[in-house]
This record gives sequence, structure tokens and C-alpha cells, in this order.
Amino acid sequence: MPSFNKKALALSLLLSATAPENMLAFQSSLRTTSRVASRTISSSTRMFSTETETEKEAGPQVVVNEEAYEKVKMDDIVSLCKRRGIIFPSSEIYNGFAGFYDYGPLGAELKKNVKDAWWKNFVTSREDVVGLDSSIIHNPTTWKSSGHLDGFSDPMVDCKETKLRYRADQLFASPIVLEENDETIGWVCVQEANDEDMVKDAKKMAKKMMKSTEHKEKKIQAFSFRDLTEVSEEEMAQIPSPGSGEPTLTMPRDFNLMFQTNVGAMSDASSVAYLRPETAQGIFINFKNALGTSRAKIPFGIAQIGKAFRNEITPRNFIFRSREFEQMEVEYFIPPGDDVWQPFHEKWMQESKEFLIDVGLREDLMGWDVHEGDGLAHYARACTDITFRFPFGTQELMGIAARGNFDLTQHSEGSGKALDYFDDQTKEKYIPHVIEPSLGVDRLILALICSAYAEDEVNGEKRNFLKFSPKIAPVKVAVLPLLKNKEELVSVARELYDELKKRWNVSWDATGAVGRRYRRQDEVGTPFCITIDFDTIEKDAGVTIRDRDTTEQIRLPMDEVIPYLSKQIDGY
Repeated sequence: MPSFNKKALALSLLLSATAPENMLAFQSSLRTTSRVASRTISSSTRMFSTETETEKEAGPQVVVNEEAYEKVKMDDIVSLCKRRGIIFPSSEIYNGFAGFYDYGPLGAELKKNVKDAWWKNFVTSREDVVGLDSSIIHNPTTWKSSGHLDGFSDPMVDCKETKLRYRADQLFASPIVLEENDETIGWVCVQEANDEDMVKDAKKMAKKMMKSTEHKEKKIQAFSFRDLTEVSEEEMAQIPSPGSGEPTLTMPRDFNLMFQTNVGAMSDASSVAYLRPETAQGIFINFKNALGTSRAKIPFGIAQIGKAFRNEITPRNFIFRSREFEQMEVEYFIPPGDDVWQPFHEKWMQESKEFLIDVGLREDLMGWDVHEGDGLAHYARACTDITFRFPFGTQELMGIAARGNFDLTQHSEGSGKALDYFDDQTKEKYIPHVIEPSLGVDRLILALICSAYAEDEVNGEKRNFLKFSPKIAPVKVAVLPLLKNKEELVSVARELYDELKKRWNVSWDATGAVGRRYRRQDEVGTPFCITIDFDTIEKDAGVTIRDRDTTEQIRLPMDEVIPYLSKQIDGY
């Protein structure tokens, strides 16, 4: 929803803004406990003049463009991702396939680094969380018990003329009302976007509609948008379809999002199965297996990273909403009781926020969206989303839900198997309740690229670069021999490259001027470039290490390179 509807709450809950009383102290603690990677230079190093003509011995004059992100469009992000091998449209040689994307060489590394960071943070570094990798296709009764088979749907409208389909809650209509007498002279209908773009599109549509009428020069009131699930049948008969420009839309109806397939040699009702629409249910049906084999005690969690599939009506906004995606989820099992779930819920909110900042999300682009009333699932005690301000508007990035014991209860009843827990200390038997932090990998990748997008001027020359945290950067270091046709330079550079490769993903770049190579590495977010020059081999003067963000360079002896980079990249 855009900000004049439910997302108004998200925008008003930006971390420095107003929030529910019980979250003020919590938000303050977030700001003080957020971890930001340190990129300090040790006192044993010495500053070194750069090798490009534009970066003089006095040091580079860097002017950061603080407004760069405000002007960036999704087309800029998509173009960068394709050009630099981060993300491609799937099946591109066959004109693509809507809602599906492939991660290129750099994108695959970025995605792996993000997943590894999440797994380390929430699984291997904790005593109370274990891992799981469940199958993509479950027994179909799983989805009957969970409610997905009957209720996992989105509202859909059809354009009777163009045959196009739209999600009803992503189309927004407003009457065109004259300022002078409150007369409604027509309707506009625009697709969900940020507020500014929606108003801009609506104004264009209204102007075009009024052009051929006696109202051409008249002023209109501000638009009052409602999504199409909130309009009456009488109003729908006046609302133009985005496809035809005429009132040819049907009333909303439910569309089940699950992908159906068949298992086995027969293709009839007995062989029907489904691709999982979420990873959570695989955790719930393995609750007893994980509990028994890990000898865990409640409270404890089960974590999983894996693919999920949803037959989205209108996949859009690049990898933000696609039909095949990846999730990172924890189901954290706790005792029942109203006095129990709230501290755990807030704790997982805090830890999730800290993780996102630690991997490089910009805190100023993040916010909270607290679900209330109709926005809360019928079984949930609470749900709070962490939102992110993408170029197309503020949207949900991840959710932290207190789900009660709904899922385990449903699967216990559906399977006939007891999914309860006996507490040795209290001597009670109960079905555990659950806190669920759920994060989409692809959405996080997009948010990280947006957060990393930066622009500055180095000695008057414009530079675009990705300011990835070293821990998730696809390439950690680039090794650059000053000249590719000087064997003595290349051999030393190769030796260093081979040594670094044992620890990190390292790029070898020997083509073109050094300054041009720096820019190439900057654009894909490589934090450090190492140049091997004649001083390295003739004077045993070590190597030059250039910092991506500041463009400053230091000179280090060869035996200090790996310890220095380890501290900068891995933190030790």
C-alpha cells in the first residue's frame, strides 16, 4: 500500500520518528547497539600518493553526492545489475519469462555472502538455533492443514478487453473531483508506486480525460486513492482499466498463488502436488525430528534458507516481487503465555535490525510497520515489518511475527501426530508458540544494492560505485599489476593473487589504465584494489592498497597485506 493508506504507518515509524510508547526505548537501543563495520587504517601504515593523473600527491579531493539515491530510478539499478553481471532476466535469449531472474557471476557471489552472513549470525554463532533443509515439494496434505490450499490467494481483477490481469490491491483508483463545486467528473486508475509517481500518473490521466470536455481549464481536488478491493460495483463500472483506458475491469476475485505439479507417472487428481509457497511449513512438520535429534530445549529455533514459489498475478519491481524467490526464516519455539511472547518478539526485532545494518543496509532508509486490526493474521498475536524505502516506494523487507501455536496445532490435527512438548522443569505439556523472523533473500539483495548505490566526485571527475560492506561484497580484493607485459610485475602479482584466493574471492585485472581499472572495480563494489608496481620489485617497498570509499591509498609490506585485509574484511 502507498503511504496514504497503510504505508502511512510505515513512513511515520521511521526510526527517528514517533512510535508506540512501548517501542521508544527499544528504538533508542537499536540506534546505540547497531554495529557498523570499522574500516580504520593502522598507525604502522603510511599514506601513499596515488598513481592516476587525477589523484594527486596531496590526496584525492572527494566530494560525496548525498542526494544520489534520491534521484536514482529502478531502471538505473536494473541496468547496473545487468551490465555488471549481478542479475539477468531469466531465459533472455527467448525474450525472458516474466517474474523469473538469474543471478550472474557477481550476483551469485553476493547472494552466497548474504546467506552465509545470515546463517552465521542466526545459526552457527548461537546455541539455541539449529538448521534444516526441507524438500521443496511436501505431501499435499501439508498445504491443506496449513490453510494454503484454501486461503493462499491474492485479489485479482481482469481487463475484459485486453485480457490482462492485475492484483486488485495494487491498482489504486480516485475520483476526479472539481474544486469549484465538488462534482465528480470521472475516475483515474494507477498502479501502485511511490506517492509522487502515483500522483504524477494520475494527473496525466486526468488531464488527458478532461482535455476533450468543457472542464479542460478547471482545477481539481487532491486525489483520494483507494485500492480496487475497496470500491463498490457501481464505482468499478466507472474506473478505467490501465490496459484499455476504458471501464472494462471485473470485480475482484481470489486467485490461488500456489504452483501445481504432478508427481509420478499419472497426471490425475491423485498425483497433484504443489511447489512450496514458503519455507516455514517444512520447519513445522519437522518440529519433532529436529527437537529429538538435536536434544534441544525450549526456547529454541529451527532455521532454513530455501526456494519458494508463488504464481504472482503481476510480478513487478525487478526481483522485489517475483515468482521464484528465496527465503531465510527462523521458527523460534517458546512456551505459551501472554507474558512470554512479547520479550521474545522484541528481542528478535532488535536482532533482525542489527543484522540488516551490519550487512550494509542504510538505517535512514529503514522503518517499522506495525500490523494492527485487519492487517494482522487471525492467528497472530503481533507482527511488525521492517520496511525499506526503495526507488519505487516504501515496502516490506522482512516480517517478525508472533504466530501463536496455530501452525503446530493445524499439523497435529491434520496428521494425527502429537506435536507437543513436555517441559522438564515445569512438568507441563503444551504445544509451543512461535516467533517467526522471515526475510526474503532477493528483497534483501535489492535493498543492499540500493543502500550501496553511491556517487561522488574525485578531483572533479564523477564516480558511481557500490558501497558494499566488505563482508558481503562479491569480490573482496582486486589485484592489479601496473603493466601486464612486464613479467617481473605479473609474476609477483600472480603470487599474491594465488595467496589471497585461498581466503577470499579475488579479481585479477591487468587490462587498461590503472585509473580505469579502479573505476571498474568501484562499480561492482570491490572494497580494496592492490597495485603491484616497480617499487614493489625494485625497492622491496611493498604494495599499494586503495580503499574504494575514500580512494585513499596506503603502502604495506607484502607480509602485512593478509593480516590487514583480514581485519578489514573479516573483522579479525
